[in-house]
Amino acid sequence: MVKIKNLDMKKIIMFLIPVFLFTGCFLHKKQVDESSDNTSSFKNAIVIKEKTERTGVNAEYKWIAEHYPDAKVLQQRLVNNNGKPYDIIDIKTKSGKKSIYFDISNFFGKF
Repeated sequence: MVKIKNLDMKKIIMFLIPVFLFTGCFLHKKQVDESSDNTSSFKNAIVIKEKTERTGVNAEYKWIAEHYPDAKVLQQRLVNNNGKPYDIIDIKTKSGKKSIYFDISNFFGKF
């Protein structure tokens, strides 16, 4: 059986605490594997289930922040497809530009 001196154990603990904190900061972000991300079409649009314009738009930007934390929003546009409203938000990521489609039919025009 190996005995660890009290001082050595304190050093180990003091080393592990920052490691766990540092690692945890990166694990909480939900980054999307852009090669498998399928949100760039009306068919695969992200459905926003909010009930008002304000909460709906906030939910769109929250989704982007969670899935693309380092992205910069370039523009947002409203598009009608088959009688249904969509927001298309263009972002710039490290790997290039991307358009994300949001189905906003649940909240569009509701204040």
